[in-house]
Amino acid sequence: MTFEVVTIFPEYFESPLKVGLLGKAIERGLIKVRLHNLRDFATDKHHTVDDKPFGGGEGMLFKPEPLFRALETLKKQPPKPRIVYLSPQGRLLTHEVARELASCERLVLLCGRYEGIDERIREHFVDDEISIGDYVLFGGEAAALVLIEVLSRLIPGVVGCEDSVAKDSFADGLLKHPQYTRPRNFLGYEVPEVLLSGNHAEIERWRRRKSLEVTFERRPELLKKARLTEEDRAYLKHLKRERLRLYLALVHYPVVNKEGRKIASSFTNLDLHDLARVARTYGLKAYYLVQPLSDQRAIMEELLAFWLSGPGARHNPDRAEALKLVRLRRSLEEVLQEIREAEGQPPVMLATDARPLRPALPYEEAGRIIRSGQPTLILLGTAWGLAPEVLERADHFLAPIPGALDDYNHLSVRSAASIIVDRLLREVV
Repeated sequence: MTFEVVTIFPEYFESPLKVGLLGKAIERGLIKVRLHNLRDFATDKHHTVDDKPFGGGEGMLFKPEPLFRALETLKKQPPKPRIVYLSPQGRLLTHEVARELASCERLVLLCGRYEGIDERIREHFVDDEISIGDYVLFGGEAAALVLIEVLSRLIPGVVGCEDSVAKDSFADGLLKHPQYTRPRNFLGYEVPEVLLSGNHAEIERWRRRKSLEVTFERRPELLKKARLTEEDRAYLKHLKRERLRLYLALVHYPVVNKEGRKIASSFTNLDLHDLARVARTYGLKAYYLVQPLSDQRAIMEELLAFWLSGPGARHNPDRAEALKLVRLRRSLEEVLQEIREAEGQPPVMLATDARPLRPALPYEEAGRIIRSGQPTLILLGTAWGLAPEVLERADHFLAPIPGALDDYNHLSVRSAASIIVDRLLREVV
């Protein structure tokens, strides 16, 4: 495979291309890397390759003429290359994208600098754009080196043990399992016994399960495209049941009214049914209704009896299945104590409120907490939201759900709960 690199800093590549497996692959002729100084394609005496952007603005842009001459010159040489511009706007470099590019016999890698390149070159003379991540570099040289190394690993013979490449992270859609080497005991930390057993079948089974665990916890979105066996799927199902220790609490006291005064609110039949169905659908362990008023609890208990053991249970057993998760409690303290006794540790509390009162924990981070197996309690407020004393106790604060077009933010607690739980568990269930 041949890489043609167009850059204003060819010296940037001199050392990286001489070391490690990449250097050996070049020495053996398995890959070729040719460096082309963009300034060599400028025609003025100063070898100018950049200019100010039309319309004003910060920085400089690569001019179209030198880029065009460089690309046209390289296109004339067989075999026909694929022109790749390293750009933050490009396709994200994944293992699948790398396999696609590795099938090309010749690539031209165009390294931008400053504010990028003239749009006419990008639009009309570039075949592909690749980004190595959601961040900005000084230029495309570092990205080009990453791309060269990623693709080189996929060229037969570059890596001595091809089985190692086949078992890399992402090769089958999963992250790699943990690995250990000597000594067996390091500062009191032991190597897992299965790796010392000599039972290769059990070792491979352990490694596969650990790979599934790491992927589930850190990059669950990869599981949707991973090549999974029936045994994998069964283990993931077990893993979800084991790790998912999520609870939901709808608080009727203490909450605030429109004037900001602390009150106890009344329950609604819809809150009882709809949130129970959310809890059952997403595999939550319990749905708590926190209500200190005895007359309100009496009405809830009567309704639950109708659906769990009365005519409602016979008429609609699916509804009864959901309502089995409902727990009526007088206070949030009772809820926390019950979860603490069941789980052996206090839950992480995620508070919600329509008002952005403090910095929010991203849903991705909150999802990672849940996938790690920590018991977690989502707190929802009725009336005009949870009282400040409840919000202050929370470990984290989830972002309010914004409107799509403006700041309108008046969802019912049932709608908000459905969206919140789905966002938290989107990659889990």
